[in-house]
Amino acid sequence: MLTRKQNELLRFINDRLKETGIPPSFDEMKEALALKSKSGIHRLITALEERGFIRRLPNRARALEVIKLPEPMTRPKLTTNVVEGNFGKPRAIPAPQAVPVADGRAMQIPVMGRIAAGTPISAIQNRSHSITVSPEFLGGGEHYALEVKGDSMVEAGILDGDTVVIRRQDTANTGDIIVALVDDDEATLKRLRRRGSSIALEAANPAYETRVLGPDRVKIQGKLVSLVRRY
Repeated sequence: MLTRKQNELLRFINDRLKETGIPPSFDEMKEALALKSKSGIHRLITALEERGFIRRLPNRARALEVIKLPEPMTRPKLTTNVVEGNFGKPRAIPAPQAVPVADGRAMQIPVMGRIAAGTPISAIQNRSHSITVSPEFLGGGEHYALEVKGDSMVEAGILDGDTVVIRRQDTANTGDIIVALVDDDEATLKRLRRRGSSIALEAANPAYETRVLGPDRVKIQGKLVSLVRRY
């Protein structure tokens, strides 16, 4: 499943190749997608390559090949919460529901995809499966879970392959570990710091730099409340 920006870029590259036989430059891609920097294009290209939609040809500048296009999909009707921010279009994210299981205590929490604790990956996907969690690890509110990919939060005890349980909320305090949606297109798990009017997304691994962003570029999707690890 591609994000909106990934799909837009793939279509733009494919159309340009059909028209001219030459892939667009990174500046042309940045302008076509109305992005502020070429780093966003680099991330989108990498994501498309990892998912098998494009291939970069070695030893050739601007050499991209479109391998496939996403198949047309009929989207199912979902019960959604529309998360609105100060920029872009509202983004509809499936509303997770915690369901009690037979013993009357444990709750089934929907796993909504993967979250990056490292290089940002695509934003939250649709529900894939559920995990069972004791209510004492949850507290009040709606909850969902995400599988962690990456090692940028290892010093906070969050490892690659862990499953994090998130309480859905759109505000958080400085120091909280949050799910942040960046530029309405990338989801990442980081510690929130406020620096004046800016928002810093801080890793818990010295190998990763802190990202400092304007408040209009970040939407808080929830706060970490628990972690599940399988040995």
